[in-house]
Amino acid sequence: MNAVADANAKSRLVVVSGLSGSGKSVALRTLEDLDFYCVDNLPSALMPAFVRALSEDAGGLPPRLAVGVDVRNRANSLTRLPAILASLAETGIAYELVFLDTRDEALIKRYSETRRRHPLSADGLGLADAIALERKLMKPVAAIADRVIDTSELNVHQLRRLVIAELGMKSGTMTVLFESFAFKRGVPPDADFAFDARCLPNPHWTPRLRPLSGRDADVRNWLEQQPDVIQFRDQLRGFLETWLPRFRDDGRSYVTICVGCTGGRHRSVYLVEQLAEYFRENQTQVLSYHRELE
Repeated sequence: MNAVADANAKSRLVVVSGLSGSGKSVALRTLEDLDFYCVDNLPSALMPAFVRALSEDAGGLPPRLAVGVDVRNRANSLTRLPAILASLAETGIAYELVFLDTRDEALIKRYSETRRRHPLSADGLGLADAIALERKLMKPVAAIADRVIDTSELNVHQLRRLVIAELGMKSGTMTVLFESFAFKRGVPPDADFAFDARCLPNPHWTPRLRPLSGRDADVRNWLEQQPDVIQFRDQLRGFLETWLPRFRDDGRSYVTICVGCTGGRHRSVYLVEQLAEYFRENQTQVLSYHRELE
């Protein structure tokens, strides 16, 4: 945390910056799950106006804010960022600038796998040249970062865990992540518990439900008419109600609970949504993530 930030600050602002493809969107979505008020690609010059507008809202300034700043900002806005953050600190905002960095070869591999265009490639640059230019443009931001995180060797799950542990977690609490997945793509490698829902009735075989997911009301209603689904859900709740407090008392800060089915769209998604909703009532930080729907 920047030296100007202290425990008496009325709000905390995390500025997430970095290279395109380094994981900024994942970091911001994770902070949003942790009850940060998030805005992506806000021009740096508009940060004071953004904070002022929130302060004047009936609800007042949210205690936790996160803003994404990247190369889509104009170059002069990036160079003015230190002064802009300093002005926010004078108003009682505790700020922290986090810069996500990634090696060039890792970025090239990610762009090749996702087939996405680099934001600077519209200028006719090849990928390697676009990355080199972005690195040059973002150098002033990286130079003032409170924390630089190298994401070259991190997958999505590892980055989410790191963001939760280092940026989003409230002191003394345990974060629980409920994650749905498809067994055909393998069990998530960071699972502490993995439960198999493939034995349950499958909405996939009902044509009108096939294109939907476990988040949709029609699928929920169909599953809740199946006694086996309700028994599975309730027994899973009971198991976790017994053992999650033991993990918390043992000092664990993070537990990942995965539920899988064949395609990762219906049964596992429904169960994860149900579990996350149930445990949010008595667990400070509960996240949900649907691997096959992202």
